[in-house]
Amino acid sequence: MDHSEVPVLQALEDFRNRGDVVYGPPGHKQGRGVDPRVLDVLGADLFRADVLMLNGLDDRRLSHCVLERAEELMADAVHAEHAFFSTCGSSLSVKTAMITVAGPGEKLLVSRNTHKSVVAALIISGIHPVWVHPRFDAERHLAHPPEPENVRRALDEHPDAKGMLLITPTDWGTCADIQGVAQVMHERDLPLIVDEAWGAHLPFHDQLPAWGMDADADLVVTSVHKMGAAVEQSSVFHLQGDRIPPTVLKQREDLLGTTSSSSLAYASLDGWRRQMVERGQALLDSAIRRAERIRKEIAALPDLALLDEEVVGPGKAADLDPLRITADVRRLGITGMQAAEWMRTACRVDVGASDTLRVNAQITHADDDATERLLTDAFRRLAVAASTLRPRPTVELPPPRTLELEQAVPPRVAFFADAEQIPASEAVGRIAAEMASPYPPGVPVIAPGEVIGREAIDYLRSGARAGMLVPDAADPTMETIRVMVR
Repeated sequence: MDHSEVPVLQALEDFRNRGDVVYGPPGHKQGRGVDPRVLDVLGADLFRADVLMLNGLDDRRLSHCVLERAEELMADAVHAEHAFFSTCGSSLSVKTAMITVAGPGEKLLVSRNTHKSVVAALIISGIHPVWVHPRFDAERHLAHPPEPENVRRALDEHPDAKGMLLITPTDWGTCADIQGVAQVMHERDLPLIVDEAWGAHLPFHDQLPAWGMDADADLVVTSVHKMGAAVEQSSVFHLQGDRIPPTVLKQREDLLGTTSSSSLAYASLDGWRRQMVERGQALLDSAIRRAERIRKEIAALPDLALLDEEVVGPGKAADLDPLRITADVRRLGITGMQAAEWMRTACRVDVGASDTLRVNAQITHADDDATERLLTDAFRRLAVAASTLRPRPTVELPPPRTLELEQAVPPRVAFFADAEQIPASEAVGRIAAEMASPYPPGVPVIAPGEVIGREAIDYLRSGARAGMLVPDAADPTMETIRVMVR
């Protein structure tokens, strides 16, 4: 295919050149009605590019197939048979993928180290999760994606499962053996969904971890705004094979997706695909070399432990994305949350994620020498300044296996059940009626329907006192928790 084509961008340029005036949404009429004070911050061109596809970039019948052509080009670029754009982020895309494979009351294998959006999908859909627990690295208090044998055991115990949702890469950059898991699923003719939100860049360089479509996944969801160059909320479904019909996926997406899709997202997806096909290998090669230099500098700093190739191997991760740079700060005597706050305040460096132990920064093709120096300088300064930071309360890190909570009732049942807010000290043994997800990264420690354990409660309460954010809980301090009425 001719990847110099950019159907959405071309349609936007044609719209401007024609001088069309739209007597429908958006009401600002390409910026004419926007407060000048808003334009001073956001810029007039942003609003000029805000045009609906229907009766805007395309006609009433969508007869010019602008979006369809852009999606065909995307599919070809990443070795998929079909691609569908989504402008509600992968939080919505993964919900769509799940209800495409399983329905209310049906079982779906799900990696337990999943984002809260997946648990939200379980609540909305009524799908019953069969949790496939990750491989825990006790030394690093880190959850790696489950291995093929974990998946095989889960299928043996639940042969009526309709498929699986696998999360890879994780927020810290560790990757699953997608091909191995796909083989296990396909032996039983079951589909594999891969939530590869952090992997949009993977198809475009051979030194990066395996891309889901190349590793035989059936359906892959990516967030192009995360590691690509599209605006926020830009997401893509990638589909291959015949286990998931594309018509069914489109119908399920129509249930959840917006009817007012943003041309800003479509156009940036279109342009990013062209950029990656034409220059992705060279751009990512530069980013990989840059990340190698940054890693080398951080590894040389005292009391910072870099997450590196030692986490790859049997019983650990299958691979590691070199562009995700994770540093353990425990030996500095501070938490990852403290490190993130100090780097933002003192260095104007905003890291992508942090938890009680570590911080994570992502490198993309957009980085340059200046951003490289800024990041390495920030870590260097952090190593010196850490001793001056006021100690935070100790976080009670639990033994990893104590977070494998029993799923007593389905998440949907628990979430909508009669509930009461009780002291956390009285919640052990009760069934949770809410999620509790430290954010970022947003992986639930407790999901609705799980039996609350002492270690989980102690971890969340001590974490909240130390600065951990738990925004989805009714009581973010975690001193009380919402549970099902007995």
